Amino acid sequence: MSHDKHGFDTLAVHAGQSPDPTTGAVMTPIYQVSTYAQEGVGGHKGYEYSRTDNPTRTAMQACLAALEGAKHGLAFASGLAATDVILRALVRPDDLVICGDDVYGGTYRLFDKVLRHWGVSFRYADFSTADPNMVIPAGTRLVWLETPTNPLLKVSDIAAVAARCKAVGAILVVDNTFATPYFQRPIALGADIVVHSVTKYINGHSDVVGGFAALNDDALYDKLKFLQNAAGAVPGPQDVWLTMRGVKTLGVRMERHQQNAQRILEYLRNHPDVQKVFHPMDSPVAQKQMSGFGGMISFELKGDLDRARRFVAATKLFTLAESLGGVESLIETPALMTHASIEPAKRREAGIEDGLIRLSVGIESVEDLIADLDAAFKA
Repeated sequence: MSHDKHGFDTLAVHAGQSPDPTTGAVMTPIYQVSTYAQEGVGGHKGYEYSRTDNPTRTAMQACLAALEGAKHGLAFASGLAATDVILRALVRPDDLVICGDDVYGGTYRLFDKVLRHWGVSFRYADFSTADPNMVIPAGTRLVWLETPTNPLLKVSDIAAVAARCKAVGAILVVDNTFATPYFQRPIALGADIVVHSVTKYINGHSDVVGGFAALNDDALYDKLKFLQNAAGAVPGPQDVWLTMRGVKTLGVRMERHQQNAQRILEYLRNHPDVQKVFHPMDSPVAQKQMSGFGGMISFELKGDLDRARRFVAATKLFTLAESLGGVESLIETPALMTHASIEPAKRREAGIEDGLIRLSVGIESVEDLIADLDAAFKA
């Protein structure tokens, strides 16, 4: 199925999936199987061992690739497993990687505490303000771009970064977890690889941990596919099936997340206890490359870390938890939770203050969510 012929919501329901040829089952079955009978040595029906390929996983990979407008898709056991495989497949000791300065804490931890010790050089840049020509030098091997960023929701110009990457021969990887392909399509803007933590909006129900990479280039795909199999950090068929079930409603969920977030945004902007609100659509670049923003909002509470701690503990409907993108609303303090793996000085340098609070706005009745925040402010 190509994007030209079908709309997003149609692809979300049908891409990569057709009724099961054996039984006519409308949903792709969960192939809970490790190995496959061969008709003779080396004569199999496309499947020999489930680490290498599994029919449920094949369907999900095709579906998510179609949503990103990509030729190839690869599923992983987590977003970090996808990140790890991309870096290990494409980067060698002494290579230079340029990474956004405001990224998911786990990405920073993998780069700084693991891959750096293999001799890979990492430099960090604020792509939302810096000229790509100045911060991506000749000889750069790979650029890791998260936009909107986590947790400050900074937006970078994907097309401008992609143009510079092409000029210097660097591979551009865009983490599209926050926007999802419903609101942003990095491959159409020039990215080489798009990654997702499917744990978040793609699955959308807080019951699966998973990762995904989408790309067009056959040679890059072969390298990643080889390592997906060789390293083996693949998701099981049950998780893959749940992700496919979740993704069918991605479009309708994203619309509702955004509607609710819009109302909460207005409420926060007018609240006397809020020092600053961070939101992607404040950026003209976002208005050019995104068709919407989803349900992520960050804001700075007046007061110290202790006040932030008390605030997030006082909500009832907003569950105090890490992660995001589920149908239920979540709240957290990055300094104490998702970004605690980043040194305090580095956190502040990146603009993550102690009073920062991150909301993942769910699909509940928005009046109830606002009343819940109201009670927390009063507490």
